[in-house]
Amino acid sequence: MPSFTAIPHGRYLMLLMVPFLAECVYLAFDVYDRKDWILENVLVVLALVALIVSYRKFPLSRISYTLIFIFLAVHEIGSHYTYAEVPYDQWFISLTGDSFNELVGWQRNNFDRVVHFSYGLLLAYPMREIYLRIADAEGFWGYFLPLDFTMSTSMLYELIEWAAAEIFGGELGIAYLGTQGDVWDAHKDMGLASLGALAAMLLTLALNRIIQRDFAREWANSLRIKHKLPLGEDEIIRLLKEKPNNQPKPPANGG
Repeated sequence: MPSFTAIPHGRYLMLLMVPFLAECVYLAFDVYDRKDWILENVLVVLALVALIVSYRKFPLSRISYTLIFIFLAVHEIGSHYTYAEVPYDQWFISLTGDSFNELVGWQRNNFDRVVHFSYGLLLAYPMREIYLRIADAEGFWGYFLPLDFTMSTSMLYELIEWAAAEIFGGELGIAYLGTQGDVWDAHKDMGLASLGALAAMLLTLALNRIIQRDFAREWANSLRIKHKLPLGEDEIIRLLKEKPNNQPKPPANGG
């Protein structure tokens, strides 16, 4: 059996895709709310298409692929039941005889909060890989930008939820929002996603601090001023001065 690092990246992606699609098919039956299930899976379909289209020219690391599919697998559970109705507490009671919510002091179904935290925890590292390989981010920016991306996309997702609830309204809008009566639900979701991303980046930073020989040099270089001249209006003037003259030149011999 080949080791984890010996499996080609494309093949590894397909190996993850098979059990995930099997989960999707299994959870597509007898869903709690079919319309909500469709809404929840729109972004999943887009993510799968992006992974399949990009893997030849831009394959991600096996770690990134693994983290992405763990998150998607957990999300599918939420889309099957709707996030507010995932019966994790009943599952825990059937296994242990005790209520998980009572053990930790939860007053509501917090499956959605766990998934929002997982969004940052699991997807910040793949996003870091993209920033490093495409934007050439290094040092401080290689850790800050994935955190910033998580925070901004969490805000964007909450806006999408709000817009969808306004458009569809009724029970579908309520199911998609999943606030469970908490007026601060969106704020808490964004906060937990940010906290998850922060934990992932701090863990990555600590690991790199140990094994990366040029860690301090790279970190310092990332914060070094690269261009000393101001931009803004000064840069606009400079660009206008460098704009090529489109006027035809007169003939060298006067005609």
